[in-house]
Amino acid sequence: MGGDPVAVRPPETAALLVACALGIEHVALRTGSRAGASAPVTVLRTGMGPNAAERATARALGDAALREAAVIATGFCAGLAPGMHPGDLVVAQETRDTHGSTPCVNTELLVKELVRTVPGRTVHTGPLTGSDHVVRGHERGDLLATGAIAVDMESAATLRTAVEAGERPVAAVRVVVDAPEHELVRIGTVRGGLSAFRVLRAVLPAFFEWHRSLLLPRR
Repeated sequence: MGGDPVAVRPPETAALLVACALGIEHVALRTGSRAGASAPVTVLRTGMGPNAAERATARALGDAALREAAVIATGFCAGLAPGMHPGDLVVAQETRDTHGSTPCVNTELLVKELVRTVPGRTVHTGPLTGSDHVVRGHERGDLLATGAIAVDMESAATLRTAVEAGERPVAAVRVVVDAPEHELVRIGTVRGGLSAFRVLRAVLPAFFEWHRSLLLPRR
């Protein structure tokens, strides 16, 4: 997986901001377990698309309570690589969009904690690319050719906006809901969508452990 980028360690009281786009993602995260949280946690619904994600993230981080928060972008995504299945997890090594790339921090620990927290689910790592629309058909292959392993509409915009607002640890973890061999028409009506919902609901403890590790004094 290579070395993670070095990020400024947040203050010991720094909050965690978990950003998602859709109402169904917000429900999954709001109803997930809060066990293990070491600091205040805010689950933000940004709305759909990169522009909405930029606006909502900038507004949230303008609040004094979240000014130094670590940020995780999460929710559902479309897998690009053959062999991916609904319910698989994607830990981004970096997010990409037309503005450039944003490195993610401490991804190795995230992978370890997700394997422990959601046993039996495959965790993929690699670049997560952004799009301003739902990706279908041949576009998957075009994006895969760039080296990306998954695509969504908000993660890149969320993390880019977060680091522009101030140095902080950022990460992106997505649950595959749609894959090359498992195209999903509508979330919640297909087994794959329900599987992805259950996985997303279970991931919060891994996020908390990632955040807790950032607050520990370096040795």
